Amino acid sequence: MTQETDKPEGASPFKVLSRKEVYRNRWISVREDRVLRQGGQEGIFGVVTMKVGSSVLPITEDLQTFLTSAYRYGVGRMSLEVAGGVIDDGEEPLSAAKRELDEELGLQAHEWLDAGRIDPFTTVISSPNFMFVALGLKATSQHLEPGEVLSVVKLPFTQALHRVMTGQITHGASCVLILKAQTLLKARGLLS
Repeated sequence: MTQETDKPEGASPFKVLSRKEVYRNRWISVREDRVLRQGGQEGIFGVVTMKVGSSVLPITEDLQTFLTSAYRYGVGRMSLEVAGGVIDDGEEPLSAAKRELDEELGLQAHEWLDAGRIDPFTTVISSPNFMFVALGLKATSQHLEPGEVLSVVKLPFTQALHRVMTGQITHGASCVLILKAQTLLKARGLLS
């Protein structure tokens, strides 16, 4: 029970009066909900729902990482990020991470560490993202999807961590995954 609402955790304090979809494409949908707030006041919420995604940070035995660099239209600039993409219908998060590792970076991994999931911006965006660290890497060949343009950037894990801490890496899932990887690597005695 929460003190503020005296409702079970997860129960909505809003009553939905109406819901309408205002936009949809292959990747996102936007809806507008008219709600009744506690106390009886009406309000509106706009919600962007994105496809569920998986992200993966591959790390070599000598603690090198492979990231991607690509122009991201939404922020209007290049972005350094972990590999990732949407989870196809019926696909498991780990399977999607394996596919993205192979497609974007031309790598396969022998060992996978589950780094949990994040909800990047909970106020108006529903976009769960599952995160994994890939170890025991083997090179294959990169095979990007049509229209996908990105570069592979190899750098020491400590530099990736530094870039998160100094704001050079700003992509939410990338920041969280790199920070979580630090804890996972320390727990395995691979990082001091």
